[in-house]
Amino acid sequence: MPLFHIIFLAIVQGLTEFLPVSSAAHLILGGKVMGWEDQGLVFDLALHIGTLLAVLLYFRNDLWGMVESCVRPSSDETSRRNRFMVYCLAVASIPVLIVGALGHDLVEVWLRDLRVIGITTIVFGIVMWWADRVGAKSKTLADMDMKSAFKIGLAQTIALIPGVSRSGITLTAGRFLGFDVDAAARFSFLLSIPVIGGAGAFAFMSVAEGRAPIAWGDFGLAVLFAALAGWACIAVFLKLLRTIGLVPFVIYRLALGVVLLWFAF
Repeated sequence: MPLFHIIFLAIVQGLTEFLPVSSAAHLILGGKVMGWEDQGLVFDLALHIGTLLAVLLYFRNDLWGMVESCVRPSSDETSRRNRFMVYCLAVASIPVLIVGALGHDLVEVWLRDLRVIGITTIVFGIVMWWADRVGAKSKTLADMDMKSAFKIGLAQTIALIPGVSRSGITLTAGRFLGFDVDAAARFSFLLSIPVIGGAGAFAFMSVAEGRAPIAWGDFGLAVLFAALAGWACIAVFLKLLRTIGLVPFVIYRLALGVVLLWFAF
């Protein structure tokens, strides 16, 4: 795969994985605009490993606190809260790991279609706008409970359909459940860790067994550039959410969906 092709797709992945705009839509659209063949699900997963490294680095202090709370039991409130967050993330991750393992072939063969992605980009953009508009949005991350975490985890399974956006649907679910935009975004980022980790494990096995059309060198470059772009995206996105909210991303999704459908039809 040409170096420019790898770098371009890696940067697109890193910038869009954590934005509620569908990284799959941008990866496929980028290939269409450039006249490239679809790079395939396994290359997408290599890019996801890069974004996993980005979120691990950005939230390293939060994650270290969670690890310490599990290996060094303490009675203080901070430790209990960190340990409970680990449980919430574990419960929220179960649905998508199960559905993803069972439905991988369906996604790879039938759902990576430009028409599907265009429609889901528009539909779930409208759903995100509605979630951002209705009800009270005053809960913080400290208000997260097991029931809410599981509901967000169930919503995350819908993101297996390309175009939905994992960050978009988890943000949407968080907003519907009454969480403020910062809390919904942070839980979405933390929830990406087990999901992307599972997807990355599949990618490594596919490459190691020779079932993936990508060389190890290409794989490594994709991971590196996606990690750099992803880290920058998280830092900027959290600041943008507090000032401009979700509406600009909704508008962008609607425009992107129209472009995708135009290419499709």
